[in-house]
Amino acid sequence: MVRPTFWAYLETRSVLVTSWLGGAYMLAMAVSGVPFGSMIDRHHKQQAMLASAAGSTLLFGLAWLVYVLAPTSELTRSDSPWFWVFAACVLLGALLVNLRSLALATLVTMLVEPDRRANANGMVGAVNGAMMLVTGVVSGLAIGQLGMHAVLVIAFVTVAASLLHLALLRIPEAEIVHAEGTPKAVDFRGAWLAIIAVPGLVGLIVFSTFNNFLGGVFMGLLDPYGLTLMSVEAWGILFGLSSVGFIVGGALIAKFGLGAKPLRSLLLGCLGMWFIAGGFTLREHVWLLALGVFAYMVLIPVIEAAEQTLLQRVVPLAKQGRVFGFAQAVEVSAAPVSAFLIGPLAEFWLIPYAESRQGVRAFGWLLGDGDARGIALVFVLVSAVGLVTTAMAFLTRTYRRLNAAYLEGDVNAGIVPPETLGDDGVPGPHVLGKGHTQA
Repeated sequence: MVRPTFWAYLETRSVLVTSWLGGAYMLAMAVSGVPFGSMIDRHHKQQAMLASAAGSTLLFGLAWLVYVLAPTSELTRSDSPWFWVFAACVLLGALLVNLRSLALATLVTMLVEPDRRANANGMVGAVNGAMMLVTGVVSGLAIGQLGMHAVLVIAFVTVAASLLHLALLRIPEAEIVHAEGTPKAVDFRGAWLAIIAVPGLVGLIVFSTFNNFLGGVFMGLLDPYGLTLMSVEAWGILFGLSSVGFIVGGALIAKFGLGAKPLRSLLLGCLGMWFIAGGFTLREHVWLLALGVFAYMVLIPVIEAAEQTLLQRVVPLAKQGRVFGFAQAVEVSAAPVSAFLIGPLAEFWLIPYAESRQGVRAFGWLLGDGDARGIALVFVLVSAVGLVTTAMAFLTRTYRRLNAAYLEGDVNAGIVPPETLGDDGVPGPHVLGKGHTQA
């Protein structure tokens, strides 16, 4: 997949641009969450995933055409319409991948036995980590050595190949179950009613939303921080290798699960994540950045798998697409706000302040010196807020109610056909290779 922030920062040298690109992507995720979820509940999961892959292929092809046809001088200026048209094609192509991810979360419910779902979610996290590894390395090397044109060609060919592969699979979904009639194309009401039916679920979404508000800061500033310390090739390789942490985290969950209380695992993962995020920029060392990003990546699959495992147990399958989509829409809606805010705040206030004599006197003892101390100050402040908020979440009524709802039992127990399972409780190639009739 394409990482346009690499290219955009190198061409413009503006954290404002990268923050706005990241914020626009997250805003689009928020807007599309419920329509994507409704589509998943209305149609076969494989059809939704095919639509996702086909749309991404088309948009990456359009991005390539824009890149070839637009004047180079116009394409590399942040005040040029061509720049933003090109960025929009790339970001929308990446956005459609989220439709596939939402559908995959419901497939885990449909195809995996309840006591193995956490492990299956870990496997999904490991695969996502492998994708991040390849993306980071390829983006850095290709942009640095071959140029953006080569990256676009690679992205188009890869997504087109995945579309072909998905079209050849046969996923066992004989009929679509609609608990209360076919949902609307954009069913906010159905999603909301399904969420409030589970005690404490609204509180979890609120917590995740605030967590993502803070996470939007990292979305906007991590690439500029890395690119300040090293070349784009080196940062791409470092980020890609650090993404091995995502594979490690997913593999650990696949092996050991999440324990009896996934919500507790989620909050412990958040505590560890904010502690790490506040520490790896205290000094401007490449090895510290690499170690911090790696550890951060290990914990992301824990947090994501814990939330998915909880929702897969307490929300009926017929409504899961809308609930996953609604949760995504609300949770990621905070990230664009923080990304749009932090770009101007960092560029025009925090970074100049940290580099001034007054800023050095105030925070030099904590942050040391270097070219990226302003960005480091933002990371530290945000991490402190995240630590305090997560610690307080353990004391809330939401935490107690959701744990109780999870322990009451699985509302989707018994929906997995026994013939689709292997000895380990998850579907194997013998299932996905069969030709099942779909209604």
